[in-house]
Amino acid sequence: MEKHDLIVIGMGPAGMAVTAMAANMELDVLAIEKHKVGGECLNYGCVPSKALLKAGEVNEVAENLRQYGIKLSGKTEIENPLEIVRNKVGKISGNKTMKAFDRAKLIVDQGEAKFVDKKVVKVAGKKYTADKIFIATGTEPMIPPIPGLKDVPRLTNLNIFEQEDIPETLTIIGGGAIGSEMAQAFSRLGAKVNIFQIDDHLVPTGDQEAGKVLEEKFKKEGIGVHNSTGINKVEEKNGKIITHTDVGVFESDKILVATGRKAVLEPLNLDNAGIESAKTGIKVNKRLETNIKGIYAVGDCNGKALLSHAAMHQGMLALMNAINPTPIKQFNYDDYLVPWSVFTKPEIAQAGITEKEANEKGINYQIVKERYEDYGRTIADGKPEGFVKVITNSRGKIFGATIVGEAASELIHEWILAIQHNISMFDIMMTQHSFPTISLMNKRVAEKWIMNKTDSGIIPKLAKKFI
Repeated sequence: MEKHDLIVIGMGPAGMAVTAMAANMELDVLAIEKHKVGGECLNYGCVPSKALLKAGEVNEVAENLRQYGIKLSGKTEIENPLEIVRNKVGKISGNKTMKAFDRAKLIVDQGEAKFVDKKVVKVAGKKYTADKIFIATGTEPMIPPIPGLKDVPRLTNLNIFEQEDIPETLTIIGGGAIGSEMAQAFSRLGAKVNIFQIDDHLVPTGDQEAGKVLEEKFKKEGIGVHNSTGINKVEEKNGKIITHTDVGVFESDKILVATGRKAVLEPLNLDNAGIESAKTGIKVNKRLETNIKGIYAVGDCNGKALLSHAAMHQGMLALMNAINPTPIKQFNYDDYLVPWSVFTKPEIAQAGITEKEANEKGINYQIVKERYEDYGRTIADGKPEGFVKVITNSRGKIFGATIVGEAASELIHEWILAIQHNISMFDIMMTQHSFPTISLMNKRVAEKWIMNKTDSGIIPKLAKKFI
């Protein structure tokens, strides 16, 4: 039986982080991946979706050059965007990525790892043991119990990028990040798209007002958005997908299911190691350790946050806890804010709580908002849709920030830092931002907060007296 310092099961974002860091520390690492290094993020999710979104964005810009005073003779022609996406993914997952794991032993595409006991893992008929084991097996698409859905040819993020051509018509079930991103990407590349969801606005985990801004943009681009809509049945007839909904019957060439994720736990034989799990994933404490000492569960498989950056961060924290000789100073996952972004145009990004959550928590708050349409740079860029909304109070404490608009996924990081380190609105206002960057929108919100304070009350009277 082979003995190692660490065993990592799963080489998605979480497993890659543990493996690369541990190997760089010259620890003896065995990493097991049942399919492809990179997991869903690199091969079937974050990376290929961004490549396809960029193709759609380029085509959309080319077809609307007149807004920039440029005339294009003729029309663009869609050739092979999905093939180019696959080529880009192949390039990213090539030798450069694999070089980070040169110091680790990899077992790839030889079957699934299974626990024999709490110290031993078996794969491809061979047993391995380690003092520390990290489970990073991720999640897989969840198929809702809609009558007929499991019987028709359907797309998920696992196979959508393997399509040879852009379908003429596409039905999408789910209006979250994956559903919204793919709706816009395929629509901008020529497909007629309809989204159906039971929630009342797009990106339902986020701010309602931000979701409505995105919905208006989708409608302008010809995407059908059907919120608060149930699906009664799905069937296939004459090579077409027929979707029966509360608002009518729709026919399409393809159907994409984007209704959430579920943890991949069954192949692991967790019971053999005595590892506890729930419907949402493997149970862990604040240090990301399971109920079995020395076994950690990181990334999507623990159900904490189904996001690639959260998975990478968890991998780092869990490794730091595993090698920490002093139990006094531990790195608790709950101490770190988890932001998220959706890469549609306009983008949506969130840090901290939303306005709805602030109401539910009974927080005494105030909203400060700055609209993109009031800033010269975003007007000049032809990107006037959106706003920066901050949930704060009279003292300038920041509880949350919602951004919908151009570069929202970049602007949000200033608010992440502010919330996590208790930086106030006054501090943001007093920080010089380069003009005319889009990030100046953050400073403009902080300026509006201070102006709201000085517009009324005793401050104007005192200012007049002192001057």
